[in-house]
Amino acid sequence: MRIVTMLAEVDEQKCIGCKICQKVCPTLAIEIVNKVSKIDAEKCRGCGNCNQRCPEDAVSMVKRETPVKVFVDPETVDRKKIEEMCEKARMNPEQIVCYCTATRAEEVAAAIIKGADTPEKISLETGVRTGCKVECIQPVLRLLEAAGIQPERPDGYQWYGRTPTIWDIPEEVKHKYSKRGFYFDEDIKLLDEVAKIKKTGKEEQ
Repeated sequence: MRIVTMLAEVDEQKCIGCKICQKVCPTLAIEIVNKVSKIDAEKCRGCGNCNQRCPEDAVSMVKRETPVKVFVDPETVDRKKIEEMCEKARMNPEQIVCYCTATRAEEVAAAIIKGADTPEKISLETGVRTGCKVECIQPVLRLLEAAGIQPERPDGYQWYGRTPTIWDIPEEVKHKYSKRGFYFDEDIKLLDEVAKIKKTGKEEQ
């Protein structure tokens, strides 16, 4: 669970409506109205991306009067569906996919099962991608893909395409580098085994 204590606030006298804040917001909480940025407080997850990128220093981060709890409880959806989605994405449900917010694969999968069908909706529900805003787009896209969802990329800089994983490496590349100390197939076998590990009782086997 993430507790959001900060909120973006725009100084309308400084804002020039350049749209940079709108294009970097991971939850699409910003809209340009009459050439001025407007923040949707309910969607803002306090990541500070807009504040960090604003060329006019028109965005400040202020303390929320009431903190917002961001979390999707995996226990509220079918566990088997979570495990199937994570296994298809080649992830363990307990695997952390966003270290900044400590969001696990099972929570992202639960959000998708509950209807979050874009990275932006998933970020809004789980908080994933609201820390460094960089790396965790990859596991989010992989889990959406595992669910049979191909989201449309928004107009902006919120995310880039899914980069290849070890499972995507062509056989000719594996063969070429296998004699140079790379063990692709062994690594794939190990990672597949890790993805299938399940919790039993109080411990993970």
